[in-house]
Amino acid sequence: MIRGSDDARAWLGGHVLQRVAGPDGPRRREQIFEAAGERWFAEDRPIRRVHADAAMFVGGLRALLLQSLHPLAMAGVAGHSDFRRDPWGRLQRTSFFLAATTFGPAKEAERAVARVRGVHRQVRGVAPDGRPYAAGDPHLLRWVHVAEVDSFLAAFQRYGGGEPLDADDRDAYIADAAVVAEKLGVIDPPRTEVALAEALHTYRPELAGTAEARAAARYLLLWAPLPLVARPPYGALASAAVGLMPAWTRWPLRLPYLPAAEATVGRLAGHGIVSAIRWATRPAPAASGTGPDRRETS
Repeated sequence: MIRGSDDARAWLGGHVLQRVAGPDGPRRREQIFEAAGERWFAEDRPIRRVHADAAMFVGGLRALLLQSLHPLAMAGVAGHSDFRRDPWGRLQRTSFFLAATTFGPAKEAERAVARVRGVHRQVRGVAPDGRPYAAGDPHLLRWVHVAEVDSFLAAFQRYGGGEPLDADDRDAYIADAAVVAEKLGVIDPPRTEVALAEALHTYRPELAGTAEARAAARYLLLWAPLPLVARPPYGALASAAVGLMPAWTRWPLRLPYLPAAEATVGRLAGHGIVSAIRWATRPAPAASGTGPDRRETS
């Protein structure tokens, strides 16, 4: 029985880590977690707790859905991203950036930021409504950051392992994330929960459910390229992400809004799949202490 449990852990954990970290996952874990050097964040900082948890799978999906509501951000994704042809490649690059800046040596974190800023300089164009956009625009960068931090925090508070963050730690997490945001070029990122809520409210008049945003949502939630066996667990993750979306986002993206079902069946399914991923991506008990810590975000 134990052997079967370990085999299941290895199979599920391997598939999850292959999707998130890609074929270079082992090398990247060594590059981030084992390399010597000062880190941007001490081991007891809330950003490490949040970004190491399997709830990030739900938070990441929610962030993509929420970010798509800004027409200029969505135009940049539609015009310059290969997320339809290579969605897992985009996930792997994002997960590496989060892991490098959260857990990696300062030099590795700085290289990760430089790479992203280099990509941002190339992403510019004209949205379908005729407005120009540039990924390096500080106002647009701030929106992407705000949507990410709000999503990662919301997912951890509902689906994270252990106790949710208290008010002080929530503020500390947002302040930690602001450190990375400023290095990416965000001006005046929020540093408290109150400031984060105010920032979201400030962007509301700019948001809209464009055709591109609705198409991206359908793709992310319904048509992501996955083997048949992975579709039910991915569906639970997608439902959990939708269940965390604010009510005002549902109609613009044509997302379902079933409060009673989301609070019961949806939440149970979300806890189940996040717990399964958390279990699968941790070392088996017999191997504890014999190798590097495998974090979900790596």
